[in-house]
Amino acid sequence: MTCRTYASRIRDILARSLDLQVLNLAEVSALLELEDKDLWGEVFNAARIVKEKVYGKRIVLFAPLYLSNECVNDCLYCGFRTGNRDARRKTLSINETVEEAKLLSGRGYKRLLLVASEHPKLAGIDYIEQSVNAVYKNTDIRILHANTAPMSVEDFRRLKECGIGVYQCFQETYHIPTYRHMHRKGAKADYAWRLNVMDRAIEAGFKDVGMGVLLGLYDWRWEVGALIAHSRRLINKYGFGPHTLSVPRLQPAQGSAAHNSRFKVSDEDFRKIVAIYRLALPYVGVVISTREPSGLRDELIQTGASQISAGSKTSPWGYIGNGDTEQFEVGDRRSLEEVIGKIISLGLVPSLCTACYREGRSGESFRLLAEKETMKNFCRENALLSLKEYAEDSASGEVKEQLKQMLGREIKRSSNGLAEKFKLIEEGKRDVHI
Repeated sequence: MTCRTYASRIRDILARSLDLQVLNLAEVSALLELEDKDLWGEVFNAARIVKEKVYGKRIVLFAPLYLSNECVNDCLYCGFRTGNRDARRKTLSINETVEEAKLLSGRGYKRLLLVASEHPKLAGIDYIEQSVNAVYKNTDIRILHANTAPMSVEDFRRLKECGIGVYQCFQETYHIPTYRHMHRKGAKADYAWRLNVMDRAIEAGFKDVGMGVLLGLYDWRWEVGALIAHSRRLINKYGFGPHTLSVPRLQPAQGSAAHNSRFKVSDEDFRKIVAIYRLALPYVGVVISTREPSGLRDELIQTGASQISAGSKTSPWGYIGNGDTEQFEVGDRRSLEEVIGKIISLGLVPSLCTACYREGRSGESFRLLAEKETMKNFCRENALLSLKEYAEDSASGEVKEQLKQMLGREIKRSSNGLAEKFKLIEEGKRDVHI
């Protein structure tokens, strides 16, 4: 294939993405093998355009709430591993979970990701179900997502019925020899049980599932291709695939025994991965956690990423107490307010919205709205409404002034009754959304 023909092939692939088409595996492979720097510039630009076609300029914000770091598994890369003899262990009581959720709600968060390790104290669904019910009953948190160990269909049904939005679980690595090396002990050693977890969750009623691989355990091109292949299989079988694709990169952790630098993912390759996820599956939420440094995260939300955590702690009791052993080291330690201010300064729209979970926009219906470029209209107005509430209840100082100016500009350019909805919020009404 000549250089001109090769460039034409890449541009044809980008044109399909810009038309919001899910890429096939041959097209994904072409992007994975791409080395031309000039063409990569076109790829990054296409990823930015695709993200804005689907979601506009809004960036969703959330925080993780860790329930426990007691774990029976011995994942070599994780601070929670049973082999970490120096770990300080803790499992939150139901009351402690509510306390942390209240603190986060007071800071302005409306969606949290509950993160649970795998341990007899958390066996079955009872503990998580009680935690979810208590948070909803006693705090202003509007939606909880869950990252837990794989469950049976019966337990997934109970998890869904108690009000969880997205069920999230990462395969970590699709390369079986690497998986077996990294997960030698514990229930997580069962590769197939984890591989089929999304089928069980969807069978139990989940329409929104979150997937990912831990970049750095094996060759990233293999992992990205395998994850997209897994996503396409779900789309073909159920009519929808993952609601989110997370992009966690291996970071230092206390007691970690995963030090193979052979597969280390550079910042430049990390940028490529985010762009490929965005182009291969245009409608998904691409999630960048606080594993990554602030500057890189600020860059990526301008290209392919559409969701980020903020102000995160990765240990149980990390928000209120000193915190016990963390799952991994955090790279971006900015508060929610600082991240909101930065997003605004970049010309983007921070969002604390939870409206889709109240209006039933999930699964295939969410995907269809995204592919028709209508989701971004919901996203923008609901983001602004959530920001108005944040400005009234939680913002301070410079960020409060930034919000005042931004929201004032939005009222002037709006013709859909935004000012009237803002007035309702000023008068005390909450959870205003479309």
